Amino acid sequence: MPQIDGAYREIDLVFGDFLCRLAGRGAERLRPLAQELSRGTGEGHICLHLEDAVPADDLAECVSNLRETGVVGYPGEVSPLILDNEYRLYLYRYWSYERNLADALLALAAGRANELDIARVKDGISRLFPRSSEDEQDLQKIAAAAALWSRFCVISGGPGTGKTTTVVKILALLLEQAGGTRLRIALAAPTGKAAARLRESIRRAKGGLQEATEVCPLIPAEVTTMHRLLGVIPGSNRFRHDAKNPLPYDIVVVDEASMVALPLMAKLVQALPLTGRLLLLGDREQLASVEPGAVLGDICSTGSSPRYSPGFRNYLADVTGCSLEETVTKTVQSPLADSLVVLKKNYRFASGSAIGMLSRAINEGNQLAVLETLRDKGQETVCLRDLPTAEALPSVLESAVLAGYREFLLHKNSAVDALAAFDRFRVLCAVRGGNYGVSALNRAVEDLLAAQRLISPAPAWYCGRPVMVTVNDYALRLFNGDVGITLPDPEQPGTLAVFFPADEGGVRKISPLRLPPHETVFAMTVHKSQGSEFDRVLLVIPPTDSLILTREILYTGITRARKMVEIWCGEELLAAAVTRRIERRSGLRNALWGSS
Repeated sequence: MPQIDGAYREIDLVFGDFLCRLAGRGAERLRPLAQELSRGTGEGHICLHLEDAVPADDLAECVSNLRETGVVGYPGEVSPLILDNEYRLYLYRYWSYERNLADALLALAAGRANELDIARVKDGISRLFPRSSEDEQDLQKIAAAAALWSRFCVISGGPGTGKTTTVVKILALLLEQAGGTRLRIALAAPTGKAAARLRESIRRAKGGLQEATEVCPLIPAEVTTMHRLLGVIPGSNRFRHDAKNPLPYDIVVVDEASMVALPLMAKLVQALPLTGRLLLLGDREQLASVEPGAVLGDICSTGSSPRYSPGFRNYLADVTGCSLEETVTKTVQSPLADSLVVLKKNYRFASGSAIGMLSRAINEGNQLAVLETLRDKGQETVCLRDLPTAEALPSVLESAVLAGYREFLLHKNSAVDALAAFDRFRVLCAVRGGNYGVSALNRAVEDLLAAQRLISPAPAWYCGRPVMVTVNDYALRLFNGDVGITLPDPEQPGTLAVFFPADEGGVRKISPLRLPPHETVFAMTVHKSQGSEFDRVLLVIPPTDSLILTREILYTGITRARKMVEIWCGEELLAAAVTRRIERRSGLRNALWGSS
């Protein structure tokens, strides 16, 4: 019998029973595996590896039994479950998403959009990427050259590595290649908050290019969410744009790609026009999407250093003057090899920055370096303190909360100033429930601010209440992750409105009664903080060790901070989390890169 234990959700049990009713023989083998597969998709996995669930000496018989049930098909068949030759068991829907996405990405990477004007490429790269003694500048040149080389390019790197600046220059190069023809360019991000940040980053980057290229005005400034880009069909999991009705764009750029789940990425790629280009930006070290899949991580998981092809290396040397060492030019097994560039130099954090050193040590799984950085009394930008008891939490929390939130609550007559001040600090939690989760900390913050007479939270809606939208509302143009603040409505004395940043700058107001599902957001989960940045962050880690506590949680939470981060966690628990990585089961990495 399968080696499976643990608690299942009701939907896992119902799913197992349902498949057993459909099955012919072998239901006793099928039920626990179907339940485990269902539970796995709820935890973000795409498939179940039978080798992890069934004893090795029983594997062949188990596979034979599953084939006899009539509900387990081979790849390419239409069946409730799919079992491939690597003993990966899928729900049909996820097998289809994974296979279609892999095929589409490989085809994109192998494709060439148009004949390149090499002389123009060389001139543009030398003009937009001035010579620098820094190695990272060369990596940005390589990224630009790669984006022109094929129809698919992935640029990965941590916060402050220049991903947005690089992609704006790439767009300028593509426009110059088009001879000034107005290319149709779409800029998108997974959430409204991430879209707003990308919009601001694009605006700043364009400002620095005005004198370097004449095509700067042709680079769009409007950014949308991926759902809005694809066109949601109410009451359906389909979109208006698909293979039969492709997107009307020549170039699609997606920021914060680590947040994009497998189904959404598959549908985006399916909707690309035949000659379209796709550029993905993201941080491969960040948390993966809340929904199933770790697409960016799988794309970036080459198994070794980038293995660029000889043809690409020759082209690169010609247009950039960069030469790659032979040590990173191993045998190429995938057309994806020339489409991936990882930026390394951080322009936000100086080489001696404690936040930068801490984030690098976490990514490397270096417990000693993490603790040494946090213990260093000579720096003030990162701080580790023991987690207070639940009883002591309010009193310990008070100074951080008042220092972080008092300012925005004093801007009750200016929504613009209040939103800007609110985004300077945030409490981040690893979990939602429990004494150290989002719900409890939001209540604690409200109590502390009320005790100082900064808010009066007796009614559900009160002046100063910050809220985050949790469900997209396309009619109101509010999206999951959008943050607004409740303030007096100057046009209707005595009433409150919720003010959100406007796409064109400034703010726009929405009646509280019209808001889609939302929650108070003095504290938020690390997952929800992706796509955001704050001057200061307080990261609260619960006291019980759990598989949820990983280096990705720590890295993502810490890198939300621009200037200072304080971590509440015991050293032993922190060290354990540093060694633990999120591993989501899928076959995408193998489909893209082979078995090497």
